[in-house]
Amino acid sequence: MSTIQVLDKKFVPFISAETIQHKIKDLSVQLDKDYAGKKPLFIAVLNGSFIFAADLFKSLTIEAEICFIKLASYKGTRSTGHVITSIGLDAEINDRHIIILEDIIDTGKTMHSFLPQVINQQPLSLKIAVLLHKPEATEFEVKIDYCCFSIPNKFVVGYGLDYDGFGRNISEIYQLQLD
Repeated sequence: MSTIQVLDKKFVPFISAETIQHKIKDLSVQLDKDYAGKKPLFIAVLNGSFIFAADLFKSLTIEAEICFIKLASYKGTRSTGHVITSIGLDAEINDRHIIILEDIIDTGKTMHSFLPQVINQQPLSLKIAVLLHKPEATEFEVKIDYCCFSIPNKFVVGYGLDYDGFGRNISEIYQLQLD
C-alpha cells in the first residue's frame, strides 16, 4: 500500500484489505452464534456499507435476509449535519431481529435520525454493526453492538467509503494525508 490520490486529496495507508477481511470473518462468526435459528434481517445503509454488507453477508452461515436504505449526511470531507433519505426502508421489520449495517459512525447523526423509524415498527430486537467508529467525533448517542474498528477522527476512503463519490472501489482503507 502506498500513497494514493482521490480527486484533489492525498491519502496514506491505514487499514489493509487483509486486516479488514479478518475482522469481517470474526464478526460473521459472532453473528452466526448470536443469531442462530433467528433468521435476522440485515438493513445495509447505502452507499458506503455496500461492500462491507456484501462481504459480511457472504461469510454468514445462518439463514438471513438483507435489504437496503440510502441515507446521507456527508459532502466533501465533512458531515453536513443534515440527514437525507433517498431510498426508504421497504421491508417488513415488525417482530423481526434487525441488524443495521453501517460503514462508519462518526458524529452519529445519521443513525440517530434513522433509529426512531426502525423502533416505531417494533422489531423483536435491534442491533447495529459498523465497520468503523470514530469515538472522538461522536455527538449523538448511538449504541454500537458490533464494531470492527475504532479509529481516530480522521477522514478515510476506500472499502466503500468515499470522498465526493470517489474512492469506494479501493480494497484497503486510507486516511487523509495532512500536509
